Amino acid sequence: MIIYKSKEEIRGIRKSNRIVAKILAELKALIQPGVSTLELDEFAEKKAREMGSVPAFKNYKGYPASLCTSINEEIVHGIPSSSRKLKEGDIIGLDFGVIYDGYYGDAAVTYPVGNISPKAEKLIQTAKEAFYKGFEKVQIGNRISDISFAIQNHVESQGFSVIRAFVGHGIGFSLHEEPQVPNFGLPGRGPKIKAGLTIAIEPMIAEGGWDVEILHDKWTAVTRDRSLSAHHENTVVSTTQGPEILSKIGDEKSELPDAKEKYYA
Repeated sequence: MIIYKSKEEIRGIRKSNRIVAKILAELKALIQPGVSTLELDEFAEKKAREMGSVPAFKNYKGYPASLCTSINEEIVHGIPSSSRKLKEGDIIGLDFGVIYDGYYGDAAVTYPVGNISPKAEKLIQTAKEAFYKGFEKVQIGNRISDISFAIQNHVESQGFSVIRAFVGHGIGFSLHEEPQVPNFGLPGRGPKIKAGLTIAIEPMIAEGGWDVEILHDKWTAVTRDRSLSAHHENTVVSTTQGPEILSKIGDEKSELPDAKEKYYA
């Protein structure tokens, strides 16, 4: 069942997502060769707790960390480790969520480590652009698969593939709610978008094929052909005034945290 949120509930979800966005933006300064993924995880958890929130991923279905750190061919759910250190030319996807006052926030971004290849830069940029292509379809009266189709169409137009094993999702009172939001599919299908819908749109894309393999840790998902992967995610809300990004990360094109809020009538 899809849970449509009230004005007050959207305010709560917005607050949790601002914490997520702030921490992901601050992590960017730490992304450099020699830094371990465990250091990133420890920073994110410490910051989240200092801001009065609780990491949403830690112990969720047994996940052992607060932050997902996915490097190069790792798509999602990379587990932080003291022995996994960043290297020049890597790309790293950071996926983070918190619970604040009972509301969930969730977002992800892929950062370069030092100088990266032009193809890797294009991959990261395409994932971000694909998010916005989907975001533009969050309009009352559209259907969920209109988001999916827009994402897939853009990604494939750039010569990349869309990961099919993982999807976006509803969010707010739980980390994963209905509806599922695939990053591929034909338009005009699935539930209609209504005011108060809060969803996490998260294109996960690959330089090569879209087939996935889960590593021995039973969490880390990698591209089967070991090609590079990028991930870009934001929590958004549908309103009568148009969609709003609730988890603005760094240079996202949404309103600044203190900007006028949108509400649905």
